[in-house]
Amino acid sequence: MTSIDQAGTFQLGSRPVKRLGYGAMQLAGPGVFGPPRDRDAALAVLRAAVAAGVDHIDTSDFYGPHITNQLIREALAPYPANLTLVTKIGARRDDKGAWLPAFSAAELTQAVHDNLRNLGLDALEVVNLRIMFDVHGPAEGSIEAPLTALAELQRHGLVRHIGLSNVTPTQVAEGRRLCAIACVQNQYNLAHRGDDALIDALAGDGIPYVPSFPLGGFSPLQSSTLSGVAERLGATPMQVALAWLLRRSPNILLIPGTSSAAHLRENLAAADLVLPADAMAALDGIGTAA
Repeated sequence: MTSIDQAGTFQLGSRPVKRLGYGAMQLAGPGVFGPPRDRDAALAVLRAAVAAGVDHIDTSDFYGPHITNQLIREALAPYPANLTLVTKIGARRDDKGAWLPAFSAAELTQAVHDNLRNLGLDALEVVNLRIMFDVHGPAEGSIEAPLTALAELQRHGLVRHIGLSNVTPTQVAEGRRLCAIACVQNQYNLAHRGDDALIDALAGDGIPYVPSFPLGGFSPLQSSTLSGVAERLGATPMQVALAWLLRRSPNILLIPGTSSAAHLRENLAAADLVLPADAMAALDGIGTAA
Protein backbone atom coordinates (compact mmCIF):
# COMPACT_ATOMS: atom_id res chain seq x y z
CA MET A 1 0.00 0.00 0.00
CA THR A 2 1.25 3.45 -0.82
CA SER A 3 1.98 5.87 1.99
CA ILE A 4 0.46 9.35 1.88
CA ASP A 5 3.11 10.31 4.41
CA GLN A 6 5.38 10.92 1.41
CA ALA A 7 3.53 14.18 0.79
CA GLY A 8 4.44 15.59 4.21
CA THR A 9 2.30 17.65 6.56
CA PHE A 10 1.27 21.28 7.04
CA GLN A 11 -0.34 23.11 9.94
CA LEU A 12 -4.13 23.54 9.67
CA GLY A 13 -5.44 25.56 12.59
CA SER A 14 -3.92 23.98 15.67
CA ARG A 15 -3.18 20.61 14.04
CA PRO A 16 -0.61 19.31 11.59
CA VAL A 17 -2.40 17.37 8.85
CA LYS A 18 -1.11 15.26 6.00
CA ARG A 19 -1.08 17.22 2.77
CA LEU A 20 -3.16 14.62 0.94
CA GLY A 21 -6.65 14.41 2.42
CA TYR A 22 -10.14 13.54 1.20
CA GLY A 23 -13.09 15.61 0.02
CA ALA A 24 -16.50 14.13 0.82
CA MET A 25 -18.53 16.20 -1.66
CA GLN A 26 -19.10 13.34 -4.10
CA LEU A 27 -20.60 11.01 -1.51
CA ALA A 28 -24.08 12.48 -1.91
CA GLY A 29 -26.25 11.82 -4.95
CA PRO A 30 -25.93 13.34 -8.43
CA GLY A 31 -25.29 17.07 -8.30
CA VAL A 32 -24.29 16.69 -4.63
CA PHE A 33 -28.01 16.35 -3.88
CA GLY A 34 -29.97 13.53 -2.32
CA PRO A 35 -28.75 10.15 -1.13
CA PRO A 36 -25.84 8.23 -2.68
CA ARG A 37 -26.53 5.60 -5.29
CA ASP A 38 -24.79 3.06 -3.04
CA ARG A 39 -24.80 3.91 0.66
CA ASP A 40 -22.62 0.97 1.66
CA ALA A 41 -20.01 1.97 -0.92
CA ALA A 42 -20.00 5.55 0.40
CA LEU A 43 -19.42 4.32 3.96
CA ALA A 44 -16.68 1.98 2.73
CA VAL A 45 -14.80 4.80 0.95
CA LEU A 46 -14.75 6.90 4.11
CA ARG A 47 -13.43 4.00 6.16
CA ALA A 48 -10.86 3.16 3.50
CA ALA A 49 -9.60 6.76 3.48
CA VAL A 50 -8.98 6.77 7.21
CA ALA A 51 -7.49 3.27 7.08
CA ALA A 52 -5.03 4.54 4.44
CA GLY A 53 -3.87 7.30 6.79
CA VAL A 54 -6.04 10.25 5.73
CA ASP A 55 -6.39 12.65 8.68
CA HIS A 56 -8.13 15.59 6.94
CA ILE A 57 -11.67 15.27 5.55
CA ASP A 58 -13.48 18.18 3.94
CA THR A 59 -17.28 18.27 4.08
CA SER A 60 -20.35 20.48 4.46
CA ASP A 61 -23.86 20.09 5.73
CA PHE A 62 -25.15 21.54 2.45
CA TYR A 63 -23.83 18.45 0.66
CA GLY A 64 -26.98 16.39 0.32
CA PRO A 65 -28.04 18.46 2.28
CA HIS A 66 -27.19 16.79 5.61
CA ILE A 67 -26.51 13.41 3.97
CA THR A 68 -22.73 13.60 3.61
CA ASN A 69 -22.21 14.60 7.24
CA GLN A 70 -24.52 11.83 8.38
CA LEU A 71 -22.51 9.33 6.32
CA ILE A 72 -19.27 10.57 7.89
CA ARG A 73 -20.71 10.15 11.37
CA GLU A 74 -22.03 6.67 10.63
CA ALA A 75 -18.78 5.53 9.05
CA LEU A 76 -16.22 7.07 11.37
CA ALA A 77 -17.64 8.04 14.78
CA PRO A 78 -16.25 7.84 17.36
CA TYR A 79 -13.62 9.73 15.40
CA PRO A 80 -9.89 9.01 15.57
CA ALA A 81 -8.15 11.58 17.76
CA ASN A 82 -6.00 12.79 14.86
CA LEU A 83 -8.85 13.21 12.34
CA THR A 84 -9.55 16.83 11.38
CA LEU A 85 -13.00 17.46 9.93
CA VAL A 86 -13.32 20.72 8.03
CA THR A 87 -16.77 21.95 7.09
CA LYS A 88 -18.27 24.85 5.14
CA ILE A 89 -21.18 27.21 5.76
CA GLY A 90 -22.61 30.14 3.82
CA ALA A 91 -24.83 28.34 1.32
CA ARG A 92 -28.02 26.31 1.32
CA ARG A 93 -29.94 24.15 -1.16
CA ASP A 94 -33.48 24.62 -2.37
CA ASP A 95 -35.83 21.69 -2.95
CA LYS A 96 -34.47 21.25 -6.49
CA GLY A 97 -30.82 21.27 -5.45
CA ALA A 98 -29.90 24.83 -6.46
CA TRP A 99 -27.08 26.50 -4.50
CA LEU A 100 -28.25 29.66 -2.72
CA PRO A 101 -26.49 32.18 -0.47
CA ALA A 102 -27.12 31.74 3.25
CA PHE A 103 -24.84 34.02 5.22
CA SER A 104 -27.08 36.06 7.49
CA ALA A 105 -26.15 35.70 11.14
CA ALA A 106 -29.21 33.51 11.75
CA GLU A 107 -28.43 31.25 8.78
CA LEU A 108 -24.79 30.88 9.78
CA THR A 109 -25.76 30.03 13.35
CA GLN A 110 -28.23 27.43 12.12
CA ALA A 111 -25.61 25.97 9.78
CA VAL A 112 -23.07 25.57 12.58
CA HIS A 113 -25.64 23.78 14.72
CA ASP A 114 -26.67 21.57 11.78
CA ASN A 115 -23.04 20.58 11.23
CA LEU A 116 -22.53 19.87 14.92
CA ARG A 117 -25.65 17.70 15.10
CA ASN A 118 -25.11 15.73 11.90
CA LEU A 119 -21.39 15.16 12.54
CA GLY A 120 -22.00 14.38 16.21
CA LEU A 121 -19.53 16.94 17.53
CA ASP A 122 -19.47 19.44 20.40
CA ALA A 123 -17.27 21.85 18.44
CA LEU A 124 -16.20 22.16 14.81
CA GLU A 125 -12.43 22.14 14.30
CA VAL A 126 -12.39 24.33 11.17
CA VAL A 127 -15.32 26.09 9.52
CA ASN A 128 -14.84 27.68 6.11
CA LEU A 129 -17.11 30.63 5.39
CA ARG A 130 -18.10 30.27 1.74
CA ILE A 131 -18.76 33.67 0.20
CA MET A 132 -21.71 33.53 -2.19
CA PHE A 133 -21.81 36.93 -3.90
CA ASP A 134 -21.49 34.81 -7.05
CA VAL A 135 -22.31 31.10 -6.94
CA HIS A 136 -19.85 30.28 -9.72
CA GLY A 137 -16.72 31.98 -8.40
CA PRO A 138 -15.25 34.73 -6.25
CA ALA A 139 -16.81 38.21 -6.55
CA GLU A 140 -15.88 41.36 -4.69
CA GLY A 141 -17.87 42.64 -1.72
CA SER A 142 -17.31 43.13 1.99
CA ILE A 143 -17.33 39.95 4.08
CA GLU A 144 -17.28 41.77 7.43
CA ALA A 145 -20.90 41.03 8.44
CA PRO A 146 -20.90 37.23 7.93
CA LEU A 147 -17.35 36.82 9.20
CA THR A 148 -18.16 38.79 12.36
CA ALA A 149 -21.16 36.51 12.93
CA LEU A 150 -18.97 33.42 12.53
CA ALA A 151 -16.32 34.88 14.85
CA GLU A 152 -19.03 35.29 17.49
CA LEU A 153 -19.82 31.57 17.24
CA GLN A 154 -16.10 30.94 17.64
CA ARG A 155 -16.07 32.99 20.84
CA HIS A 156 -18.88 30.78 22.16
CA GLY A 157 -16.68 27.72 21.62
CA LEU A 158 -18.72 26.15 18.80
CA VAL A 159 -15.97 26.75 16.22
CA ARG A 160 -12.24 26.44 16.88
CA HIS A 161 -10.80 27.88 13.65
CA ILE A 162 -12.19 29.91 10.75
CA GLY A 163 -11.32 29.62 7.06
CA LEU A 164 -12.54 31.34 3.92
CA SER A 165 -13.85 29.85 0.69
CA ASN A 166 -14.67 31.28 -2.75
CA VAL A 167 -12.92 34.56 -1.96
CA THR A 168 -10.81 37.19 -3.68
CA PRO A 169 -7.41 38.34 -2.39
CA THR A 170 -9.07 41.56 -1.23
CA GLN A 171 -11.53 39.56 0.85
CA VAL A 172 -8.73 37.45 2.31
CA ALA A 173 -6.98 40.63 3.42
CA GLU A 174 -10.23 41.97 4.89
CA GLY A 175 -10.85 38.69 6.69
CA ARG A 176 -7.37 38.63 8.20
CA ARG A 177 -7.96 42.09 9.65
CA LEU A 178 -11.10 40.81 11.38
CA CYS A 179 -9.91 37.49 12.80
CA ALA A 180 -7.31 34.76 12.42
CA ILE A 181 -7.81 32.88 9.13
CA ALA A 182 -6.82 29.23 9.30
CA CYS A 183 -7.03 28.41 5.58
CA VAL A 184 -8.33 29.54 2.19
CA GLN A 185 -10.26 27.22 -0.11
CA ASN A 186 -10.72 28.32 -3.73
CA GLN A 187 -10.86 26.66 -7.11
CA TYR A 188 -7.34 25.95 -8.32
CA ASN A 189 -5.74 23.29 -10.48
CA LEU A 190 -3.29 22.84 -13.36
CA ALA A 191 -5.53 24.72 -15.79
CA HIS A 192 -7.15 27.20 -13.38
CA ARG A 193 -4.27 29.25 -12.00
CA GLY A 194 -5.84 32.55 -11.00
CA ASP A 195 -4.72 32.25 -7.38
CA ASP A 196 -0.99 31.80 -8.05
CA ALA A 197 -0.02 35.04 -6.30
CA LEU A 198 -2.43 34.42 -3.41
CA ILE A 199 -1.00 30.94 -2.79
CA ASP A 200 2.53 32.34 -2.62
CA ALA A 201 1.49 35.14 -0.26
CA LEU A 202 -0.32 32.72 2.07
CA ALA A 203 2.67 30.35 2.01
CA GLY A 204 4.86 33.17 3.26
CA ASP A 205 2.53 33.58 6.24
CA GLY A 206 2.15 29.86 6.96
CA ILE A 207 -1.53 29.72 5.95
CA PRO A 208 -2.70 26.62 4.05
CA TYR A 209 -4.42 26.88 0.69
CA VAL A 210 -6.89 24.12 -0.16
CA PRO A 211 -7.77 23.81 -3.87
CA SER A 212 -11.36 22.95 -4.54
CA PHE A 213 -11.77 20.91 -7.73
CA PRO A 214 -8.06 19.96 -7.82
CA LEU A 215 -8.88 17.60 -10.70
CA GLY A 216 -11.24 19.98 -12.51
CA GLY A 217 -14.44 19.04 -10.70
CA PHE A 218 -17.47 18.65 -12.92
CA SER A 219 -15.27 19.28 -16.00
CA PRO A 220 -12.27 16.97 -15.55
CA LEU A 221 -8.87 18.22 -16.65
CA GLN A 222 -8.01 17.34 -20.23
CA SER A 223 -4.67 18.20 -21.79
CA SER A 224 -2.40 16.45 -24.26
CA THR A 225 0.57 17.71 -22.24
CA LEU A 226 -0.86 16.22 -19.04
CA SER A 227 -1.61 12.93 -20.77
CA GLY A 228 1.89 12.83 -22.27
CA VAL A 229 3.60 13.38 -18.92
CA ALA A 230 1.39 10.74 -17.31
CA GLU A 231 2.19 8.19 -20.00
CA ARG A 232 5.92 8.83 -19.67
CA LEU A 233 5.81 8.40 -15.89
CA GLY A 234 3.53 5.38 -15.92
CA ALA A 235 0.84 7.23 -13.97
CA THR A 236 -2.69 8.44 -14.61
CA PRO A 237 -3.31 12.07 -15.65
CA MET A 238 -5.16 12.67 -12.38
CA GLN A 239 -2.21 11.38 -10.34
CA VAL A 240 0.09 13.72 -12.21
CA ALA A 241 -2.29 16.65 -11.65
CA LEU A 242 -2.31 15.95 -7.90
CA ALA A 243 1.45 15.47 -7.76
CA TRP A 244 1.91 18.82 -9.52
CA LEU A 245 -0.21 20.52 -6.86
CA LEU A 246 1.86 18.94 -4.09
CA ARG A 247 5.01 20.25 -5.76
CA ARG A 248 3.48 23.66 -6.52
CA SER A 249 3.74 24.98 -2.95
CA PRO A 250 4.28 23.43 0.50
CA ASN A 251 1.15 25.11 1.92
CA ILE A 252 -1.21 23.37 -0.51
CA LEU A 253 -3.46 20.77 1.13
CA LEU A 254 -5.29 18.46 -1.25
CA ILE A 255 -8.81 17.09 -0.80
CA PRO A 256 -9.56 15.11 -3.98
CA GLY A 257 -13.00 13.58 -3.76
CA THR A 258 -14.37 10.30 -5.02
CA SER A 259 -17.13 7.83 -4.25
CA SER A 260 -15.00 4.93 -5.52
CA ALA A 261 -12.52 2.97 -3.40
CA ALA A 262 -10.43 2.28 -6.51
CA HIS A 263 -10.21 5.98 -7.36
CA LEU A 264 -9.38 6.74 -3.74
CA ARG A 265 -6.37 4.41 -3.90
CA GLU A 266 -5.35 5.98 -7.21
CA ASN A 267 -5.56 9.50 -5.77
CA LEU A 268 -3.58 8.67 -2.65
CA ALA A 269 -0.85 7.03 -4.74
CA ALA A 270 -0.07 10.49 -6.14
CA ALA A 271 1.91 11.10 -2.94
CA ASP A 272 4.56 8.67 -4.20
CA LEU A 273 4.84 10.17 -7.67
CA VAL A 274 8.05 12.08 -8.34
CA LEU A 275 7.82 14.73 -11.07
CA PRO A 276 11.18 15.51 -12.73
CA ALA A 277 12.01 19.12 -13.50
CA ASP A 278 11.18 18.86 -17.20
CA ALA A 279 7.77 17.41 -16.38
CA MET A 280 7.08 20.25 -13.96
CA ALA A 281 8.07 22.79 -16.60
CA ALA A 282 5.75 21.20 -19.18
CA LEU A 283 2.88 21.08 -16.69
CA ASP A 284 3.45 24.67 -15.62
CA GLY A 285 2.87 25.67 -19.21
CA ILE A 286 -0.69 24.32 -19.21
CA GLY A 287 -1.95 27.10 -16.96
CA THR A 288 -0.01 29.86 -18.69
CA ALA A 289 -1.01 29.01 -22.25
CA ALA A 290 -3.43 31.66 -23.46
